[in-house]
Amino acid sequence: MIREINAADTWALRQRVMWPDQPIDYIKLEDDEKGIHFGFFNQDQLVSVVSLFIDGNSAQFRKFATDAKEQGKGYGGKLLLHMMEEAVNCGVNMLWCNARLDKAPFYEKFGMIKTSRHFIKDGVAFVVMQKDLLSR
Repeated sequence: MIREINAADTWALRQRVMWPDQPIDYIKLEDDEKGIHFGFFNQDQLVSVVSLFIDGNSAQFRKFATDAKEQGKGYGGKLLLHMMEEAVNCGVNMLWCNARLDKAPFYEKFGMIKTSRHFIKDGVAFVVMQKDLLSR
């Protein structure tokens, strides 16, 4: 089941999956209160989260994380598709993210394309990816 959740509900999973060696404050975003946060629940257990930040007709999704022991079961993909539909419902036509380079093939399965923008954060390589939601 997918439902909207509070930003604080995402923090523990974000940290455990994305930056386990960092303090919890490292994964909190300054604008978390401005985002729309979604969670995928498997029998009342939160197993995947994503946060959507809308700016006019474009939006960035951030802090997309699925519990390591739940990866490969389709939960993250279902959550990503749900978030994309919600973005369209909010008038978004361009969706983008900063994807870990090693996760880019996952996003490509959902129609996202790599841009020429790359960067490294704390030793991790990222690529900016985007999707035109009007040409679904």
